[in-house]
Amino acid sequence: MSTSERRSTVRTGVVWDAVQGRLEPGARVVDIGGGTGGFAVRLAELGHAVTVVDPSPDALAALDRRADEADVADLVTGVQGDLTDLADHVPAGSAGVVLCHGVLEVVPAPAAALRTIADVLRPGGLLSLLVAQRHAAVVARAMAGHFQQALALLDDPAAVRSGRRYTADEVAALLADAGFTLEETHAVRVFADLVPGSLLDLEPGATAALVDLERAVADRPEYLPLATQVHLLATR
Repeated sequence: MSTSERRSTVRTGVVWDAVQGRLEPGARVVDIGGGTGGFAVRLAELGHAVTVVDPSPDALAALDRRADEADVADLVTGVQGDLTDLADHVPAGSAGVVLCHGVLEVVPAPAAALRTIADVLRPGGLLSLLVAQRHAAVVARAMAGHFQQALALLDDPAAVRSGRRYTADEVAALLADAGFTLEETHAVRVFADLVPGSLLDLEPGATAALVDLERAVADRPEYLPLATQVHLLATR
């Protein structure tokens, strides 16, 4: 396993566990911004039908190749689009699960985006929402010597060019306003971004141990402010 693959395993383990544990057999999943299918193909391998809505034709081409290689092309559909035209690609009330990972940070109107997602979910449907967390972003920029950026981020979720940064409370409020019921909140990448990649290469079993550590702190609220990302599960 390469260093990048180890990093991916560490960074996605908590989210994957949470999503997989909530899926009903044969779920209809919509993956917004799902790119090359890192989640979609794995879900299809479990027997779920997945529609990936992504604006990048290159990513969708890679998705098709990945699905073919995994022999799940019949369960994976790629559609070029984004949250602004989601209703054109996914019928209202048709999705059992929506994944929205790393997308809410870059949409111009987060509240409207969540209402759009609510519209395509069936009653009782599940939203898996993954967002960048502001407290950790402040610390990361300060440690890198970008003190003015860190200061700006303290109270302004849109103070960096790469997109908004949220606190868990801010996202919870947005979900409530859009009609969702928040069920679970997880800290994601509490330690993963701090551990040198060389350590994962040199120490046997380091990746597995780090994944176990991330899982162990994911549900502990005292570690939430340290997490690079916050993962929330909510129902419509």
